[in-house]
Formats: sequence, C-alpha cells, structure tokens
Amino acid sequence: MSRAPKIDPALARRHRNLALSLTVFVAFMVGASFAAVPFYDWFCRTTGFGGVPQIADKAPEKKLERKIRVRFDANVAGVPWEFQPEVREIEVNIGETFLVHYFATNLSRDETVGTATYNVSPPQAGLYFAKMQCFCFSEQRLAGGEKIPMPVAFFVRPEIEDDADARQIRTITLSYTFFPVDKPKPVAAAPKAERST
Repeated sequence: MSRAPKIDPALARRHRNLALSLTVFVAFMVGASFAAVPFYDWFCRTTGFGGVPQIADKAPEKKLERKIRVRFDANVAGVPWEFQPEVREIEVNIGETFLVHYFATNLSRDETVGTATYNVSPPQAGLYFAKMQCFCFSEQRLAGGEKIPMPVAFFVRPEIEDDADARQIRTITLSYTFFPVDKPKPVAAAPKAERST
C-alpha cells in the first residue's frame, strides 16, 4: 500500500492565498461591471462629457450680450409617434432662460409609452447647456391619436465664455430621440381545473 505524497505547508498556503486573491478579484470585477453604467451616467451629467446637458435648479444671475444659436432636433426609434420641435432654431443671449416646446403625436390607435434620450453637440457644449425643465426626465404616455406639447426650459451658462475651446461655439444643437418603453405583458390566467364527474 502506497502512502499519499506529503504536501509542503508553504506551498499549500501559497495556493490558498492565490485562490483567495482570484476570488476577491472576480468579485471586484463583477461589482465594477454593475457599477459602471450608473457611474458613467453620473460622470456624463457632472462633466457634460459626450454632450450630456447639465440639469439646473435656478437660472444664472447674469445675462451676457453675446448671442448663441440653438437648433432643435427630434427623432423617434421604434415608437409610432410623430415628434417635432415648434421651431427649428432660435438665438438666445448667453445666460438667458428660454422655453421651447416639442410636440409628440401618437400615430397608432393604442396607448404607447416612450422615453427620450438627449444630447447636445458639439460635445464640449454639454458642460454649459443646462436644462431646468424637460420631458426627458420621465416616461411619456400617449393615448391612441393623442398629441401633447413637451416643454424644455434651458439656458447656456455664462461660464462658456471662460473656456477657451467652448468660447468659439456659435451654434448648439439639442437633440432628442424617443424609444419605446416595454409595457409588462399581462399574465395569462391559469386554466381552470376540470371537474371530475
């Protein structure tokens, strides 16, 4: 009868440490993958990265003489709506709060629900374009054939003049795209049990 080989305690300890390190690393990577989307969203909203407009509670205290042109773009992707701005472009003073409306019409007979994504271009304008009110903050529900106005209150921050790159911007495009929101499917009723006779 042969004996089992003797395991070196130092080697066994190294293997346990390696296994523990790999387990911690995998757990960290799984956690990081779940945190990446909300972190990226927070980063974009905070820095304006990728043309994500800022959200503001109050208007700036000063309005500058310089004007900037703001264009409005409207798109739909998979939702049966007609979606358009009331005006295609305006000129506003930097620091001036302005209110515009988009209009959405449900072209189907059924109630549909949509949600909008948005951005501004050029991307460096995202840090200075601030919205105070916007339909993009919540889902929009339209009955069949219904048409609704969707207000957007915004301003361009005066700090744009202090940024050497952004100061050159003469036109900002605010773009929205509506996507469908999947409604939960009704649960089918369980078939009634047949009575035995």
